[in-house]
Amino acid sequence: MSVLARSVREVETALRGGGRVTPATRTKFQAVALLLRDERARVRAEENGSERHRAERLKRLDDIAKTLALTAVRDPGLLALLAEDAVVSDEARSLKREVLRTAGIDTEPEETPQVEVPVAPAKPQVVPQSVVSRQMANPFLAPDFSTARPVAPRPTPLAGWELLGPLLRSFERAGAGAPACMALPAPSSRRVPGGLELMPHQARLVAAAEAGHRTFLLADEPGLGKTAQSLLAAEAADAFPLLVVVPNVVKTNWVREAGRWTPRRAATAVQGNGDSVDGFADIVVVNYEVLDRHAGWLGDFGFRGMIVDEAHFIKNKASQRSQHVLELSDRIRSFTARPLLMALTGTPLINDIEDFLAIWQFLGWIDGAKPRAELMDALTSTGLTPADPGFYPAARRSVVDLGIVRRRKVDVAADIPARRIADLPVELDGAAGRSIRAAERDLARRMVARYEDALATRRSGAVVEGIDHDLVRQVARWEQKDAAASPTGDNVFTMMRRIGRAKADLAADYAAQLARSAGKVVFFAKHVDVMDAAEETFARQGVRFSSIRGDQTPAARQKNIDAFVNDPGVAVAVCSLTAAGVGLNLQVASNIVLAELSWTAAEQTQAIDRSHRIGQTEPVTAWRILAAQTIDARIAALIDSKAGLAAQALDGSEEEVGSSADVQHAALVALLTEALSAEPAHLAG
Repeated sequence: MSVLARSVREVETALRGGGRVTPATRTKFQAVALLLRDERARVRAEENGSERHRAERLKRLDDIAKTLALTAVRDPGLLALLAEDAVVSDEARSLKREVLRTAGIDTEPEETPQVEVPVAPAKPQVVPQSVVSRQMANPFLAPDFSTARPVAPRPTPLAGWELLGPLLRSFERAGAGAPACMALPAPSSRRVPGGLELMPHQARLVAAAEAGHRTFLLADEPGLGKTAQSLLAAEAADAFPLLVVVPNVVKTNWVREAGRWTPRRAATAVQGNGDSVDGFADIVVVNYEVLDRHAGWLGDFGFRGMIVDEAHFIKNKASQRSQHVLELSDRIRSFTARPLLMALTGTPLINDIEDFLAIWQFLGWIDGAKPRAELMDALTSTGLTPADPGFYPAARRSVVDLGIVRRRKVDVAADIPARRIADLPVELDGAAGRSIRAAERDLARRMVARYEDALATRRSGAVVEGIDHDLVRQVARWEQKDAAASPTGDNVFTMMRRIGRAKADLAADYAAQLARSAGKVVFFAKHVDVMDAAEETFARQGVRFSSIRGDQTPAARQKNIDAFVNDPGVAVAVCSLTAAGVGLNLQVASNIVLAELSWTAAEQTQAIDRSHRIGQTEPVTAWRILAAQTIDARIAALIDSKAGLAAQALDGSEEEVGSSADVQHAALVALLTEALSAEPAHLAG
């Protein structure tokens, strides 16, 4: 009992004051939880002794367990370890035996039990028809498994050592100033298509791929252009066809970025069952959620490269998506001698480093139990073993040199603008997306009918070749006036609100990813229901947030601001675009998510300036979430053209060109003009 109580106090002390939950703390927490569970079962099963004595011991155990449970509340990862089906690590089993020996209790050598991990029913495998057509059109596209030959293991003094644990600890023990980035060559003279320019830090990674490096754990902070670096590294390595596995929220953006940075390479996204997949594309983008039903044909496609975005998603090797990713990387290595494999994540390497075992396995650095040949050779060349004091820094350097690349915004501040806006297009799937697109078509048809009626009843008798643009502008003004007078119905205002609500979960999900990888994030929305939906998503994911709204008292508002600025555990500030867009200092965050568009660039700039102000030490990135294939994207382009948003993002100009009414009118004009262009019968002439 006393050993258990002391162990719980040690865990509680380690977590006091919001301390970081280290792997060692988690191991001790799980070991103590196992001991408590076993001891409770043993006391209950005892036949000797009085009931009173047994009740007293059970009560004391309950008190210790209560203290442990209250400690776990501080971290969702600890709570998960208390579940009956939680996977017990080898380290926790070993520590459990050690605690028992400390208490004077002999233990039998314990065999690791085979834990059956419940597997959800797999979705049926599908093969898109276009992929079948590709295979039939050219049977030589089938993978040639003779090109990749396994490297035979060589004798090494480290063969008898357990190395994965020491490798992880080499990162845990790294002191300040320990290298977190491999040596990268100077930028090459490789030309980027379309007149685009790489920043120096991006060009150095591409140069490494051009020089022959083929595995990268690219852990740059968000906003430093990991997508462009990956696509151009694939171009430099000629790693096509290329498979890209991503979260759903960034799938559309990957296809768009591929069109910008590798325009000679056709890119396709896998949606649902893959009915719209281009089987002849060079770049195939698939999201984690549908990977299970497409794993079969993806494994036979003949990919020569694979990129995994937000790679910390595969940290749990028991999960289905992790298994599919690892199987696909094994498959690619089996038929490609030196494939390009890239894991992208903004999560700092010093946090929960054991989660990176799955990433190292994906990259081919380890096989799940021990280092593979290349890493083993690097460790052997140090001439050290885990028993030697110098092993840990040397081992860490060996892993970093395999391809870890980590740059922070503050490290490359001279390369990037002080503030910039990055558009992130998202697809609105499901009923909400279909409803919004149908409402947009109805609005366009209504304006077309109004245009035709006005054209038919025009008294001037003037004849205009093609579209009468003066009349188009007049119809747009009528529609704008009606929309302002009526708050209901399908008009440009209600549609934008519906789009904002449909984007809320996706925007919040992206903000949560940013918070986990880059620290504090400011989340802006215009409407209360969008803020409510986002906060529900944050709560569901265990992300702590502060809410800053217009209906709060000054005291409540200041309390929430202080919580975001001063409490390390509060990751997101959910702010009203109109209520929190002015008068706030939120420079503790350098990443902003704009979940809804404002009607003016000035309002948007004011929101960004809550973080980009005196005291900000890092470049600020505002992530603008746009609903692809809707009026949302059109309005974003109009705001940019009306107010010179590009200049604002670069130099902070506050010049305002045009008003919100101008943008609304221009959006309706563009919508009507597009509808008339698609209907020749509606043209005047």
